[in-house]
Amino acid sequence: MKTIGSTKDPERLSVLRKLAKEFIDSQTNQLPLDLNIADSRSDWFNLVRSSIQFVHLVGPELILGRLFNEIGFDQISDQLFRHLTISRIIYPSSKLKTIRYLMEYEMKSYSVDQVYRYMDKLEDRLKQKVEQISFDHTCTILNGEMNVVFYDVTTIYFEAEKEDDLRITGFSKEGKHKHPQILLGLLVSMDGYPLAYQIFEGNKYEGHTMLTVIEQFKLRFKIDRLVIIADSGLMNNKNIDELIGTGQEFIIGARIKSESKLIKDQIKELALKNKKTFVIKKSDEVRLVVAYSQSRAKKDAFNRKRGLQRLEDSLAKGKLTKSNINNRGYNKYLKLKGSINISIDYEKYEQDARWDGLKGYITNTSLNSKTLINSYNELWQIEKAFRISKTDLKIRPVYHRIERRIKAHICISFVAYKLYKELERQLKLLNSKLSTQRTIELMKTIYGIKIKHPVTQKSDTIIHTNNKDQKYLLELFKIKPG
Repeated sequence: MKTIGSTKDPERLSVLRKLAKEFIDSQTNQLPLDLNIADSRSDWFNLVRSSIQFVHLVGPELILGRLFNEIGFDQISDQLFRHLTISRIIYPSSKLKTIRYLMEYEMKSYSVDQVYRYMDKLEDRLKQKVEQISFDHTCTILNGEMNVVFYDVTTIYFEAEKEDDLRITGFSKEGKHKHPQILLGLLVSMDGYPLAYQIFEGNKYEGHTMLTVIEQFKLRFKIDRLVIIADSGLMNNKNIDELIGTGQEFIIGARIKSESKLIKDQIKELALKNKKTFVIKKSDEVRLVVAYSQSRAKKDAFNRKRGLQRLEDSLAKGKLTKSNINNRGYNKYLKLKGSINISIDYEKYEQDARWDGLKGYITNTSLNSKTLINSYNELWQIEKAFRISKTDLKIRPVYHRIERRIKAHICISFVAYKLYKELERQLKLLNSKLSTQRTIELMKTIYGIKIKHPVTQKSDTIIHTNNKDQKYLLELFKIKPG
């Protein structure tokens, strides 16, 4: 491009070198850089420091943000909804602490009033939309198979003393009987993907919730035939009659010890071998399938023996009173002698062994016994859903008192659980060596450094990783560090 000059004179050569450097800098717009670090260390670090705008957490958005979009939740344009949902997985806490987290770690600024105003209008607008998005995505990953669903109810308690029309004390599954609560009914698909939910008053009987949720679900998504699977605790004879009356197919766990004497006598006479079944016709529509499992028999016997041991220990220590004489758990083996003498009914204990390994299922479907039992055994998926929601997503205790904010909180938690399940699914598809929980922990350690170029003034983010697990996670989702 240009010849600066030529000389053998050392002094002249020094001048020409300086002129050449000035020319190069003028052509390339490069800042002068003194490579003598020992002499210019302060200037060097000041240059680097002035280029860094801020350091912020990027792991959650890189991975969960992508899944959020893939599911279809990006159809909801509210950025605050996105941030509250992802934060529920990464940093589940009160809304006040969530706001602090978003500011301090992700450089996203919201006020408490801003969040509460948003929650006041969220649930009514978004509940049906998020259920529709979750339903559509679940149908896609299950190849359109939506003929079996699972339903269960749990209780969500509040850190409060006063009741209202929704938050009412009732039977608590968490032992929080003095706390107001709500009932949460949840509908999930095979493999535990959430489909729909409904909130009920805290003192409502569980069995009166299912039919409402199922009918609304079938109507909204135009489903003609659906088999509902639920635990025995949700059903009594009246509820089952209602299901039959509406033409709803079901598989319900049976309380075989509460059946009529005639049926119980039939069951006691059975001598089923491992994994064998016996069908008892209860009516023209309903049949009772009884199955025997050797592994369940061992578990039942172990639990009975452990329960008996606890009673014997308590009796020896004088800790049992008349208040213990009830049908809760293994207290049924206690009996009164005379007015105050409490003893253990060992005969009743031995008779109970007849039921070890037996499990009953009530159904009005035409499914064969093996398919029916395999389908019912997937009910653990909904139990897992409640466990994840309560422990990992910390859906309770709820600190809100206004009903619309309570509903908004449940809506956000529903979407967060769907996002959690999608993360779990994709990790499995990718044959990841990382568990879902370990993946979430790693996301919390992946930061981005936002830098502004000192000459062009353009900004860019460099993803910083410093260990092999972080790099493995980014490679797994095909994310390139900057």
